Amino acid sequence: CEDIRDYYRKLISNGCIPLTMGGDHTISYPILQAMKERYGPLGMVHIDAHSDTSDTMLGEKIAHGTPFRRAVEEGCLDPHRVIQIGLRGSTYSVEDYDWARNQGFRVVMAEECWHKSLAPLMSEVRDMMGDRPVYISFDIDGLDPAFAPGTGTPEIGGLTSIQGLEIVRGCRGLNVVGGDLVEVSPSYDLNGTTALTGANLLFEMLCVLPGVKYLR
Repeated sequence: CEDIRDYYRKLISNGCIPLTMGGDHTISYPILQAMKERYGPLGMVHIDAHSDTSDTMLGEKIAHGTPFRRAVEEGCLDPHRVIQIGLRGSTYSVEDYDWARNQGFRVVMAEECWHKSLAPLMSEVRDMMGDRPVYISFDIDGLDPAFAPGTGTPEIGGLTSIQGLEIVRGCRGLNVVGGDLVEVSPSYDLNGTTALTGANLLFEMLCVLPGVKYLR
C-alpha cells in the first residue's frame, strides 16, 4: 500500500487524473489516501456486488473486502457523498450493509436496479455529489456474470452492461478526480468478454472527466 500511495502522490501533484486498472479492490485504499492529501474527503460512486466495508477479512484489516471501511475511518471519504450501487449476494458479516448505511452511505441494492434504466438514479447522484471532488470505483463483479464472468467473486442477479454504461455516463458533469476498474481476472475470462467490457468502461470513464469536449 505504501508504494501505491507514494506513486499516486506524485501523479496527483503533477496534475494527473488517474484511472487505474486492478488488481483486487485493495488498491482503492492507498489511492484514496493519496487523494485525500490533495482534495480532502471525497465523494464516491461505487459499483460492486459487495460493500467492501468489512472490519476484517480472514483476519486481515487491509484486504479487498475492507478498503472503504479503512477509507472512512481515515477521513478519505465523505460518507454523506458515497453511493454504492449493485450490492447483493453473500457477505462476511450481516453488519456490512448496516455499517455503510449508518455512516451515511446511500446503498442501492441490485434488486432495486432490476428491469429499469439507471439514468434517473444518476440524476439524483449528480445532485448528491455537487461540485466537490468525486472518485469512481467500479468493481467488475457489480455486473451480472452473464456480462462479466471473468472475476473471482461473481454473484448472480447483477447489473447489465447497459446499466454500467448509464452509471458511468451519468457521472458526466461531476468533478471526477480519479477512478478505478478492478477485479477483472483473466484466468476466469475464457472468451475475453470481461476484458472487453472492462476496457470499454474505462474508456467511458475517460470520456466523463472534467474538460472533455463532446462533438455533436
